[in-house]
Amino acid sequence: MVISKNFPYFYTSNESQSTLTYMIQLKDLQFQYPQSDFRLKIDELQFANDSKTAIIGPSGFGKTTMLNLIAGILIPNHGDIQIDGVSVNQLSDGDRRNFRIKNIGFVFQDFRLIPYLNVLDNILIPFRINNTLKPDSESVNLAKGIANELSIGSLILNYPEKLSHGERQRVAIARALINKPQVILADEPTGNLDPENKEHIKHLLFDAVQKYNATLITVTHDHEMLNDYDKVIDFKDFKKPLES
Repeated sequence: MVISKNFPYFYTSNESQSTLTYMIQLKDLQFQYPQSDFRLKIDELQFANDSKTAIIGPSGFGKTTMLNLIAGILIPNHGDIQIDGVSVNQLSDGDRRNFRIKNIGFVFQDFRLIPYLNVLDNILIPFRINNTLKPDSESVNLAKGIANELSIGSLILNYPEKLSHGERQRVAIARALINKPQVILADEPTGNLDPENKEHIKHLLFDAVQKYNATLITVTHDHEMLNDYDKVIDFKDFKKPLES
């Protein structure tokens, strides 16, 4: 790992920046929650295809906010967010939602499982709520395969209330991978797991990057894993006052 001359707030691998193709580009980004002192300002930031980036930094500095902005769950006050050439923040609410479901896998920190659906149906949620993804035998088999890889294959008929915290977390990860996403956003995906399962989850996410030529952005406090990422960004440099 070396310090990047272009971006002093993160370190990156030795790969030449000129050879990279960017899946995600943020430019002149500013965001403020209503009636809040919180400010987020990112002048320019790119994430390459087939890359793995870890986001670190203190709580309350906007790491999860940036994931939500990239996913189109939040809309910036100013600036542009492009994913594979599409300005996500310029899409209508419905188009933005469909784009997210089809192209982005999101591991939420609070999991967001639906309590009245079993594990299998929770994993298949992207296929139930988007017309461009149709549930079929292939998607069901894929869901079962991912569940087996995550050691929850025997739990697919169970409901969230019957699962442990770590098991619910793995269901959330399986759901994020079911649509073979171009972009994987993971908010503390290993935060509640033992060391063995942390390594397993990390390698599963890394394998998905290679398999789908995806871009992985992980918010993490597991600093012992940082050397395995292509790029590490310390987010404390992005919490700045908005311009008037």
